[in-house]
Amino acid sequence: MDPMIAYLRSTSTIDCDSAVIREKAQGLTRGRQEVWDKARSLFHFVRDEIRYNFYAPSDKPEYYRASRILETREGFCIQKAVLLAALARAMGIPARLHLAAIRNHLAPAKLRKLMRGNVFPTHGYDELHIEGHWIKAAPTFDLKMCQDNRFTPVEFDGRHDAVLPAFNPDGKPHIEYVDDLGYYEDLPFENIIAWRLEALGPDFFERMRQAVAARKDA
Repeated sequence: MDPMIAYLRSTSTIDCDSAVIREKAQGLTRGRQEVWDKARSLFHFVRDEIRYNFYAPSDKPEYYRASRILETREGFCIQKAVLLAALARAMGIPARLHLAAIRNHLAPAKLRKLMRGNVFPTHGYDELHIEGHWIKAAPTFDLKMCQDNRFTPVEFDGRHDAVLPAFNPDGKPHIEYVDDLGYYEDLPFENIIAWRLEALGPDFFERMRQAVAARKDA
């Protein structure tokens, strides 16, 4: 059996066989012949056209469905990675999710208070199988967010790893990868919830709901 089949199949979360995902993937790659060029186009769409929102709902499996993320046009790192995986699979590019714990040295004070520190226990990005190699791609922060906050944008050329940068444009420490949680052919939702609650406390999602409400009232 082809080992890549697992990374091409549609799931309830990575729903690459949905009409909206297939249509978007085909439109984004029209006229592009090389796999790396198709992957690059898909990456930049997810990076820049899907707004990064750490506070997007995340406590139910349906909040991670790729077609839903495409519709809402926003999400946090794992949600954006799911969408990129679905778009890639729709174009026949094997894709898998990779999870890690990271330290964000530039996390704002309100976010550090919510997270009780600057370690984020469940960061997600993609690995795309291109020209015989698994290539890392993190479409997390959109370009506007990078420009507004002086973050270094992740640039993906379709052939080399592109993860969150260690430093911002001013040379200040930004993202530090502190723990590798492995790669997955589908979203490990139960693991993600368990890791969050273990690292951030059993009341994390209640604190998150309060933070979302406070942002709406501001």
